[in-house]
Amino acid sequence: MARLPRLTVPGYPHHVIQRGTNRQRIVVDDLDRQRLLDLWHQHAQAFGVTIHAYVIMDNHFHLLATPETAQSLPGMMQAVGRSYVRYFNLRHGRTGALWEGRYRSNLVESERYLLACMIYIDLNPVRAGMVADPKDYRWSSHRHHIGLASDKLVNQHALYWVLGDTPFGREAAYAAMVEAGLSPKDREDLTQSAMKGWALGSKQFMVKIQKDTPRRVHKGQAGRPVSNPRNRSVPN
Repeated sequence: MARLPRLTVPGYPHHVIQRGTNRQRIVVDDLDRQRLLDLWHQHAQAFGVTIHAYVIMDNHFHLLATPETAQSLPGMMQAVGRSYVRYFNLRHGRTGALWEGRYRSNLVESERYLLACMIYIDLNPVRAGMVADPKDYRWSSHRHHIGLASDKLVNQHALYWVLGDTPFGREAAYAAMVEAGLSPKDREDLTQSAMKGWALGSKQFMVKIQKDTPRRVHKGQAGRPVSNPRNRSVPN
């Protein structure tokens, strides 16, 4: 079965996951991590991508980003991927592929899932047992969101700004949300939707997004023909 084209809709946040092939390391040390950050910053500006959250793990990374055009996110990811692989192979004396195929991504409904996705990303090092508290992990956006660092890569979404009337209020509110964590359902929904490429949001959001793209935005029933997007039913 041919795989669906990647779903990218301008103006909406997208959760991106890129893994190393065979789960191998994509970074060896802090020089590698910093190079990846620098490449994201350079190419996000060049291609028109706003990055709201990120985490660099040993064998994969996550981004939460909003593209300006349909080509912004694919263009940035391709440019970063090629540049980083050349750098990584040369520095570490290796050849061949680094990434496990193409990156995976899905768009998320801001009002329902944007902050949840930020929390999901920031808690990755805790889930992996690398740190007990996300603020102790340097290579994510968490420290920026709670006021412990200033990160030029991160552009906070409007929904983050409504968490409080002052920087301290926003930082404290977000820190409390991260401490509370996510429900198992939200965590599973965020993981599966990104890995499978389906949009994540309410029924109304799905209907709205489907009008903006010919690509199916949610999993349909096997064997059913594709109908007009405006007439499709969308699961809750």
